[in-house]
Amino acid sequence: MVAKTNPQTKETQELRKSSLKYNWMHVRNWIEMAEEGDPIIIKEGKGLTVVDTDGNEWMDVNGGYLCVNVGYGRTEIAEAVRDQINKISFTPRGTTTEPVVELSKKLADLTPGDLERSWLSTGGSEANETAVKIARAYHKRNGNHTKYKIISRRGSYHGALGVTQWLGGYGGLGSRVDYEPAVPGMLYAAQPNSYRPEVPGNTPSEIAINAAKSVEDLILFHGEDTVAAFIGEAFCADTAYDACAVPGPEYWPMVREICDKYGVIMIVDEVITGFGRTGKWFGINHWNTVPDIMTMAKGIVSAYVPLAATMVTPKIANAFAGENNVFAQTLTFGGHPVLAAAALANIGIIEKENLVDRAAELGEYLMEQMLSIGSKHKMVGNVRGLGLMTAMDLVKDQVTKERFPAEVNVEKIMANKFAERKMIIRPRGLLCFSPPLCVTRSEIDQFMQAVDEVLGEVESELGMV
Repeated sequence: MVAKTNPQTKETQELRKSSLKYNWMHVRNWIEMAEEGDPIIIKEGKGLTVVDTDGNEWMDVNGGYLCVNVGYGRTEIAEAVRDQINKISFTPRGTTTEPVVELSKKLADLTPGDLERSWLSTGGSEANETAVKIARAYHKRNGNHTKYKIISRRGSYHGALGVTQWLGGYGGLGSRVDYEPAVPGMLYAAQPNSYRPEVPGNTPSEIAINAAKSVEDLILFHGEDTVAAFIGEAFCADTAYDACAVPGPEYWPMVREICDKYGVIMIVDEVITGFGRTGKWFGINHWNTVPDIMTMAKGIVSAYVPLAATMVTPKIANAFAGENNVFAQTLTFGGHPVLAAAALANIGIIEKENLVDRAAELGEYLMEQMLSIGSKHKMVGNVRGLGLMTAMDLVKDQVTKERFPAEVNVEKIMANKFAERKMIIRPRGLLCFSPPLCVTRSEIDQFMQAVDEVLGEVESELGMV
């Protein structure tokens, strides 16, 4: 993938050798990396630009894993971390700290409705695992010992832990055969993807209604006395094929009604869609709907340190009041004061710089550019998203929506072309664009010009022009 302008220094060569020998990187093959001159060794960053050890500047149009919301190089967060470490770096058992209390209150103020009590952890997987455990335990606290099944949507991704890896039926990060048997009680409803619908419907509204009905159908088929919770991303995040598919307006209000009707806990996963990413503080705000449980990570601290939260309403929390009802989970780094201090600094930046409104404004601008470019290219089947969370669906045929066969290797071809332009982006059936919320119009123009060029070159090479 790597096509550098500057030659690799001896230092970089040694770092690469050590990385290839000792690092086990996420979903990357070290043999392939060695053959392609990877990995890139990043040493610093500012905004959406990162610099490698050879001095090459790269544009990160996805903000890491859609998580660096305030951009790279924010010294305010570094200073908050330093100051808190100098005060107290951990907390004695059974105590808490000022930043943890302040953060919990801040989250209660920011989240919709009566979500108010936070369980802090260190990543989105942990947050969602905690949410599922809370939902199951809640029903048991209320005498419903048979309610344990969890409904999620096919194609979604909610984490990589014992329970969460089975949510969504998603194999996009590799086969889960190694980890079978699956956790019992996993049920899968339809995605409300109006471009590639799993349910009947000719409009986004019809598809949204039928996708919501698929949740109810599962409850009725398995029995309302067996279903504990439904979990879904506000809209599908950066996963294969359904990325950035925004549901029609009927979907979330209907799911809320269905969950209430059958006593099912509604969990909304805001790990990616939270903290301004979609042009509102949280993705679910677009539908004026309040879940029973909300999970968040990534943007809560813009990935400067590992932090996540699982928030619940008083209805849920009160089931765990009293000595005999305590939620039986302990995480060593849950409620860490240094992480909380970093989150407060991060949220302060989002507020001070009006990054939520900025994401909405520049998201509209980005969408305009994507639609304009997409209309010019035969391999762009669909353009979609909200705020600064967008995607282009890549197709061999716009009418049939057929994808490129694996042997064409179109994704690798495109990745190499983006690397030549110093853009860090990994196509996989889609091109996803989720830059830091501090992105500028000129930067959007810059990477969209590159997208236009790459699409044109690939279409020419494939004989599509």
